[in-house]
Amino acid sequence: MPIPISYSFRNLWTRRLTTVLTAIGMALVVFVFAATLMLSEGLRKTLIATGSPENVVVIRKGSQSEVQSGIERNQASIVESRPEVAIGPDGRLLLAKELVVLINIPKRESGKPSNVVIRGVSESSLRLRPQVKLVSGRMPRPGSVEVIAGKSIAERFKGGGLGETLRFGMRNWKVVGVFDAGATGFSSEIWGDIDQLMQAFRRPVYSSVLFRQRDPAQFKRLKEEIESDPRLTVEAKLENRYYEDQSEAMSTFLRIMGIALTAIFSIGAVIGAMITMYAAVANRVIEIGTLRALGFTRGSILAAFVFESLFLGLIGGLLGLFFASFMQLITISTMNWQSFAELAFSFTLTPAITVKGLLFALFMGLAGGLLPAFRAARMNIADALRST
Repeated sequence: MPIPISYSFRNLWTRRLTTVLTAIGMALVVFVFAATLMLSEGLRKTLIATGSPENVVVIRKGSQSEVQSGIERNQASIVESRPEVAIGPDGRLLLAKELVVLINIPKRESGKPSNVVIRGVSESSLRLRPQVKLVSGRMPRPGSVEVIAGKSIAERFKGGGLGETLRFGMRNWKVVGVFDAGATGFSSEIWGDIDQLMQAFRRPVYSSVLFRQRDPAQFKRLKEEIESDPRLTVEAKLENRYYEDQSEAMSTFLRIMGIALTAIFSIGAVIGAMITMYAAVANRVIEIGTLRALGFTRGSILAAFVFESLFLGLIGGLLGLFFASFMQLITISTMNWQSFAELAFSFTLTPAITVKGLLFALFMGLAGGLLPAFRAARMNIADALRST
């Protein structure tokens, strides 16, 4: 005969102080666990959202990012002549030859310099990235020393705001517009006229060639032909895959760090739950003996105590996830290890992270309550009833 669930609830309520303290300890561990996964997911989502599966990025073979890449003008022209490049409604190719370099700009709050991506673009660059919207000011005039800054740059870096001036490439560049690219990496970039930027940085080669495919289903064949062309030393990647690769190293590091920290903290939470459940067993010896005398089996006693510990874990998991959800309101920045530039992104809570957090909390509850539950179930009826 099973013990009523209400019995376990009443016992937890009777020891509500220790119940709350134990649940808070588990909640803190779940908070750290979920926050780390949210950080990794936020970084991954930001970079993946930056790219489109319809666009192809061509960079120098062996390069990990556009910053390290260099494509000669004649090679860029060969890629431009491919029949697979889509044509826009105005009859022009949906292709952009771009330059990507890093500069150092001080932050507004701390004054400490940090790497920022400068992207040399053309008119086609905006048509290939519909998620980029100008929110204030205007676009730079071709052939001018004018730039537009991503929203994240305008907010966090000196000289990045509308009407301000940035100094790089031995020139002063006026910020004539601010654009918003949503939750993508482009919001952490500065864009300017490619020809002017190539002159300023004395760069005779492009960093990458970006184009829209006529038929995305033919990408595999296109990739093979471009990479096997003896005139070219380049490789082609889908834009979303390219940015996903950018997040891999950092996301892996964050996950490993999070698991290590969580493992250390969870030991304390499990010990706390175990102490709580052992104390519950010690304080209810006569109750346990009475239940056994009334006909409740050892399995019923075991199940009741395991249920209590699991419920403690569930409370801790829900609390931890509740507080972790507020982390989505925070935007942080970190170094992208592939491009060595600063990237701003937000914590992201997904259903998968929620499920993992709850399962981890239940595991802590089970690990902390299993041994005390076995002890309660194995008590001798006579010894339990004689206890004072």
